[in-house]
Amino acid sequence: MEKKLILAVAAIFILTTIVAQEPRRPRFRREAFQTDTPMVHDPVMAMEGDTYYIFATGVGIQQMTSKDRKTWTVLPQPVMTVIPGWTTDSVPGFINHVWAPDVIQWHGRWWLAYSCSTFGKNGSAIGLLSTRSLRSNMWRDEGCIITSHDWKRGADGQMTGDNWNAIDPNFVIDDNDTPWLVWGSFWDGIQLARLDSTMHLDGSQLSKPRTIARRHRPGDPTAAENPTSRYAGRNAIEAPFIYKHDGYYYLFVSWDYCCRGAKSNYRVAVGRSRNVSGPYLDREGKDMLMGGGTLFLEGDKKEWDAAGHCAAYTFNGEDIFICHGYSATQNGAAMLIQRPISWTTDGWPELR
Repeated sequence: MEKKLILAVAAIFILTTIVAQEPRRPRFRREAFQTDTPMVHDPVMAMEGDTYYIFATGVGIQQMTSKDRKTWTVLPQPVMTVIPGWTTDSVPGFINHVWAPDVIQWHGRWWLAYSCSTFGKNGSAIGLLSTRSLRSNMWRDEGCIITSHDWKRGADGQMTGDNWNAIDPNFVIDDNDTPWLVWGSFWDGIQLARLDSTMHLDGSQLSKPRTIARRHRPGDPTAAENPTSRYAGRNAIEAPFIYKHDGYYYLFVSWDYCCRGAKSNYRVAVGRSRNVSGPYLDREGKDMLMGGGTLFLEGDKKEWDAAGHCAAYTFNGEDIFICHGYSATQNGAAMLIQRPISWTTDGWPELR
């Protein structure tokens, strides 16, 4: 009897282990639908041929297409039809709700980075997919770009972990055709590292994460308490996006708190640098590393309660800005915002 019980328990354990290690398959919607007011969170955009694509936070990464950036077709299946097993191994608690992707075309391939995490913690990972064509919707798993680890006490009694969070990735290609990755949410702020030709860390000193922007200077006593996480601290900055224009790299970031519907106070700030590695200064000359940043967009409490997690592009000769906003008329629902960008005589972006 005892032997049979042991065998039964062992069988259950083996079955559970096999199931846990199998790649997870997101549930699909049954059919596509069209809308001119897409609900979306953390959107990024791309254009291939005559078609625009949006990729956004969602189960397996939400995707939609458009011919005119007005009417969008929300596709019935996510980008990731299978969630790679390494993601759940690397990030305890992560299942298939994939956050904040970014997409770029470089050297004949489309590269898509994505975030695996759990809310308010920094045990996270940034994964990578690639494809020859967005039309094919056939993505290849390229593994992990970088992981961050929450603080834990080791056997020797010492605390180990990372003071940054591996989410909200954004690719940028510098003037020497070298790829970089910028990312980050809370902790010590926005991080930057150089990548190699496979879009992974290149192993050099420049591929080690370093902070380029913070919401507050270190130790600032005026920083407000974090109402969303007891782990992340008060450095409420995330969702970086670097956009090149006329000799400058413009660093857009989101300040304060998202994901609270009408209670959100998310907003976008910007600084710029002649070099991709910084320093990024705001319009008054203050370094974003020490809490600088020029306010670029915030909620008006009429149409939008708050807005953030942005991106900027040039399509067909027009510079555009996109983000999600929390709708003041739709109970704080996160919806797509698109606005043209104009430029001041001294080279700063403004929304039209």
